[in-house]
Amino acid sequence: MTYFAYLDEFGHIGPYVSRSHSKHKESPVFGLAGFALPSDEVRGFGTWFFQRKCELLAFEIERSGKPPALWEKKGASLYTVRNVTRYPELRKFTFRLFNKIDSLGGFAFHVGIRKTARPSAHNPNRLYARVFLEAIKRINGFCEEDCNPSENFALLLDEHEQRSELIAEASRSMYSRHERRRHLIEPPFHLESHLYQTLQAADWIAGLVGRLGAIWTDPAAWSENEVFRRYFEQRLNLVSRRSGIRN
Repeated sequence: MTYFAYLDEFGHIGPYVSRSHSKHKESPVFGLAGFALPSDEVRGFGTWFFQRKCELLAFEIERSGKPPALWEKKGASLYTVRNVTRYPELRKFTFRLFNKIDSLGGFAFHVGIRKTARPSAHNPNRLYARVFLEAIKRINGFCEEDCNPSENFALLLDEHEQRSELIAEASRSMYSRHERRRHLIEPPFHLESHLYQTLQAADWIAGLVGRLGAIWTDPAAWSENEVFRRYFEQRLNLVSRRSGIRN
């Protein structure tokens, strides 16, 4: 069996000083989050997610004038304090999403870093590469150590301006004498998210993890995000594998 792992960014790639800073205040974390499914479950899950998306956001889709299959809602815009508090339908959908992934033999996943570097020392490309390689390492570890027998995986991400450099890093990681990410079957694929329902689902999970990551790492500054902990933290943890945000 091969897992397809879909990941998207959460948090913010730029430096963070504090929420009250005049410029560097977007998010204290950056990372990648999403989910993985056995390859033979991917097509059915994409259909299921598309149907639920059309039910949940019917008004917005109709107002956009775009074909539903080409319309996307960004997770950071969906998972706001207002939306989660005001719309029980969003909360119910999120519970169903985690249950669906779990029932298909998949898992949720996130890996990130709390940003502590001074703005003058912050390097966004290096930060992305670190998180990217850590994601490969952890999913490879899951396939090698947590599956019996061992499984393989493919990694699919939203398109990125450093695509060539990231693919080169992944290739080095796959074939390095010291690392040997043996279970990654090809260097990662970069996709246009509006064309892939699965990648949109990953983006929604990433949007939620970004809210949780802020309160996990800087709870005093992001106290309003407690609503995300109350509704979703336990369920996310139950379906997640090898996930976490580190300093």
